[in-house]
Amino acid sequence: MQGMLLKTPMTPMDAKQKNPLALAFMGDTIWDLLTRQLLLSSAARVNALHKSAVSRVNAGAQAAALDKVAPHLTDEEADIMRRGLNAHAKHSVPKNQDPMDYSKATGLEAVFGYLYLTGQNDRIRELFDISEAIN
Repeated sequence: MQGMLLKTPMTPMDAKQKNPLALAFMGDTIWDLLTRQLLLSSAARVNALHKSAVSRVNAGAQAAALDKVAPHLTDEEADIMRRGLNAHAKHSVPKNQDPMDYSKATGLEAVFGYLYLTGQNDRIRELFDISEAIN
């Protein structure tokens, strides 16, 4: 994860004060970038790469990834995840999404957003690799 674009990381205190949906907003981008980076290692055509990315960057796939990652979260990360899970009490879920999957996806994205904003790129890579491990 060397070379990420964040100039100066936030302190954990500053990042924790962000709305969990704001953390998820950032985390969604990080998840998408890592997924596309992973897929680019194949020789597939761009159309196939796009279809594969769409199948991995959606609420259902991210909910499954959270199930793999959750046991490995630190207490601090688990707290961020819970805040993300609960962020939809006042926020509507898109009609085409399962509410539980959407909530879990937001929890995962919040963790990745928090880690990115605090400059924890190695931890991002570690958790992403766990999510990609085949059981």
